[in-house]
Amino acid sequence: MKDPQGPPALFLERRSFRRRRLGDAAALLPVAGALLFALPLIGFGSGEEGAGALRAAGLYVFAVWFLLILCAAVLSRALAGDAEHDE
Repeated sequence: MKDPQGPPALFLERRSFRRRRLGDAAALLPVAGALLFALPLIGFGSGEEGAGALRAAGLYVFAVWFLLILCAAVLSRALAGDAEHDE
């Protein structure tokens, strides 16, 4: 006879699920950074000429660099906070 309720539902605890997703985001951060750094190389903003284009590309690279550092800091703090709660 078959169980009328069916198979048990797969359930992950909210904290462990959140920690896994944060770990996934941290693992994808270098890939996102590489793609963002490659955009000026493939012609992002190629409508400008000369020094203006170089200045815009430089500002873009440093803005992306700053955002990557900020994202890494937020993710590491969140992961460290979750690790403290697991103990």
